[in-house]
Amino acid sequence: MKRRTLLAAAALLPTAALAQPAMDLENTIYLDIKAGRVEIQLFPDLAPKHVERVKTLARQGFYDGTPFHRVIEGFMAQGGDPTGTGGGGSKMPDLPAEFTNKRHFLRGTVGAARTSNPNSANSQFYIMFAPNPGLDGQYTIWGQVVKGMEFVDAIKRGAGSNGQVLGEPDRILHMRVAADVK
Repeated sequence: MKRRTLLAAAALLPTAALAQPAMDLENTIYLDIKAGRVEIQLFPDLAPKHVERVKTLARQGFYDGTPFHRVIEGFMAQGGDPTGTGGGGSKMPDLPAEFTNKRHFLRGTVGAARTSNPNSANSQFYIMFAPNPGLDGQYTIWGQVVKGMEFVDAIKRGAGSNGQVLGEPDRILHMRVAADVK
C-alpha cells in the first residue's frame, strides 16, 4: 500500500523535481566555441591536480583564443596550446599523472594531453569524438562533456600530418568555471 501511495505522490510532483541533481558550478567548465557552449563536468575526485590546473588557467583567461590545433575525425579534438603547434603550454610546472581505472575514454571524455612522459601534462587537453579503450589507464581523465557535444562535433577537422589543422583552426572563444559566470 505504501508503495502505491509513493508512486502516486511521485506522479504529482512537477517534472523539475524529478530532473537530474543540480550542477556543481564550481566543478563545471563552460567552453564557448564558434558553434555554441559546451558544458564539461569536472572530476576533482579522480584528478584533483588536473582539475585545479584547468580551473586556475580558465580563471586567468589562459584558454581564451587558443586553437584546436589537432582534430582527428573519429578520434578527438585537441586544444589548450597558445602556440597552436602542439608543443606549448602554460608557464606553470607540468603535472604528475592521475590515471584511473574508474572512468574510461568514451565519447565526450576530456583528457589531459601529454608527451611520452606520463608526468608532462600541462595545459593541453582533448575531447573524444568516440570511445578509445586504448587510452584507458594511460592518460588522465579530468572531465566529461555533459551538454553541447554537437558543438564539439562541429570543430574543424585537421588535414595535415598527425591531424594538425591546416589553415585557420577553430578556437576557444572563452573557457570559464561556471561558478564565475554571472
